[in-house]
Amino acid sequence: MDQRGCIDIDDELRTNVPGIWALGDCNGHGGFTHTSYNDYEIVADNLLTDSRRRLSDRILTYGLFIDPPLGRCGMTETEVVRSRIPALVATHPMNKVGRAIEKGETQGLIKILVHAETKQFLGAAILGTGGDEVIHVLLDAMYAKAPYTVIQRAMHIHPTVSEFLPTVLGKLQPLAPQG
Repeated sequence: MDQRGCIDIDDELRTNVPGIWALGDCNGHGGFTHTSYNDYEIVADNLLTDSRRRLSDRILTYGLFIDPPLGRCGMTETEVVRSRIPALVATHPMNKVGRAIEKGETQGLIKILVHAETKQFLGAAILGTGGDEVIHVLLDAMYAKAPYTVIQRAMHIHPTVSEFLPTVLGKLQPLAPQG
């Protein structure tokens, strides 16, 4: 057990007992249905295909099914500032998103953080209608290690929340260090 009372694991979810893996809430690395299922996928792939998938390759992501919903992935602005990574940030209010206006659900915002040099996504938060779904566009780009320009130059279906991602990315500005 670790200091928090969770089962201690390595990067492939193995415990210190040969042939025993710890998946889900008990290992302290997620506590969500999607992270537990991904634990299973890591272990199954490593056992059945010897693919060497690792927990450390997983990008933090979650959804809060509140009103409006929140979708999050990667680093927060605070984490980016603390890490001193050169970054760009953009925000866009949901009351300027056509789909949100059409649905009468204009509360919230889109915030995206990008590495200033590599142009790869660092993190994002979408609080608003569809945020729990639209976040996957950015999460998939993060896993692909694609530069933000791939999403910025993509054509999206209208009227959707995701069609505003290129607009948001066009507003990227240097993230000012805090403190």
